[in-house]
Amino acid sequence: MPLSATTHARLDHVLATGQREHRLPSVAAGLVRGGELVWSGAVGTVDGRQDGAPVDADTQFRMGSITKTFVAVAVMRLRDEGLVDLHDRLGQHVPGSALDDVTIEQLLTHSGGVQAETEGAWWERTPGVDWDELVGSGVGSRFRPGRRFHYSNTGYAALGRLLEMVRARPWFDVVRSEILEPLGMTRTTLRPDGAAAHGFAVHPFADVLLPEPEHDAGAMAPAGQLWTTVGDLSRWAALLGGQVGDVLSAETLAEMVEPHHVVDEPGQPWTGSHGLGWQVWNVAGARSAGHGGSMPGFLAMQRVHLDGDGDDGKGPSGAAGDGVVLFTNTTASRALKDLPRDLLRTMRELEPAAVTPWLASGSVNVLELAGTWHWGPAVEIARFVGDHLVLGEPGAGRGSRFRQVGRDEWVGLDGYYAGEPLRVLRRGDGTVSHLDVATFRFTRTPYDPLADVPGGVDPRGWS
Repeated sequence: MPLSATTHARLDHVLATGQREHRLPSVAAGLVRGGELVWSGAVGTVDGRQDGAPVDADTQFRMGSITKTFVAVAVMRLRDEGLVDLHDRLGQHVPGSALDDVTIEQLLTHSGGVQAETEGAWWERTPGVDWDELVGSGVGSRFRPGRRFHYSNTGYAALGRLLEMVRARPWFDVVRSEILEPLGMTRTTLRPDGAAAHGFAVHPFADVLLPEPEHDAGAMAPAGQLWTTVGDLSRWAALLGGQVGDVLSAETLAEMVEPHHVVDEPGQPWTGSHGLGWQVWNVAGARSAGHGGSMPGFLAMQRVHLDGDGDDGKGPSGAAGDGVVLFTNTTASRALKDLPRDLLRTMRELEPAAVTPWLASGSVNVLELAGTWHWGPAVEIARFVGDHLVLGEPGAGRGSRFRQVGRDEWVGLDGYYAGEPLRVLRRGDGTVSHLDVATFRFTRTPYDPLADVPGGVDPRGWS
């Protein structure tokens, strides 16, 4: 549903206020809901001049490290086709570097210990070199692979090279044909093409600008070179929100946004982590995913809420799929933190997402499993929410949701029992006797002696 004119006006005001307060040469942003771009706005000109061409939703900006998410999806497509395994070491496909023993999964999650930057001059401001020269410069590791999260631009250069070796063509050709073209992202390019913003540094103590250089980063391009628009990146946000189309399976996307390694900042609570290419945040229990981008002259952010109408019985949050994309052409600014948050908050406060009405859609057959169960003396409640059996309280203790995979077979979806089996055991007459959850027995009464409790039940019973 389109946003109201009042909401549009308020969002325009938030963006304009942010552009002025943060002293941005220009800024362009968009909000996504239900897989659609429901608002976009822009302030400023492409060249920072008052009489310059105004920026809009079709103006290209450099996305910086959001590029890595495209590389990651292309790598996961290789995995899904059986061409690589995440446990493969880089040297199996791209031999001859100091990174031979780092796994593909460790490169995707920035846990391979690979050095953050190159050995040469500041790669973001100098012309790039090819893969052989990059490897020859001595790129290596700072930590033991798997030890910790350590963000690595050079690690994603290696993943770009992996795409080239397995697909036998340039990495961007792979991204363009497998991702951009199917999603209709025609304005996402390797270098600026058509209407594009100029990159600037804004002096910290005066209202003057310094142009930043732009070039081909060579082997480092997979770490942050792509250019795109609000219109195009909103399609990428829609994919992250679940509109995967033929690009990726829903199961693979869910795997990619699982937290793999926390981003450990001394003195700070853990609110950020990294998945398979995507940054993942958990702020006050609300989960979101996306990626930020930074290159000389440009900042970018894409962030999408993952939580929404859930199957945990707690009621809808109305946030799933709500996302923001934002670009500005300045080298450094707090705007990247403040503006995306303010825009999303404004939309959600003025126009909360529609709530799906509850409908009685279950089967009476589920009643034989619903209700009170006992794990030993502990009491657990089983209930049905949608197609899922919910045992206990997800997020508390061992509470988990289960999905049916056979007549009396279920599999855990989250928490302690994620991936673990739940089996319904029946008596000779077909009625339910007890539940076996990963060998734990759940009975209708505490330690029911007729329910084959492992270890048996003292024949003297309760006393």
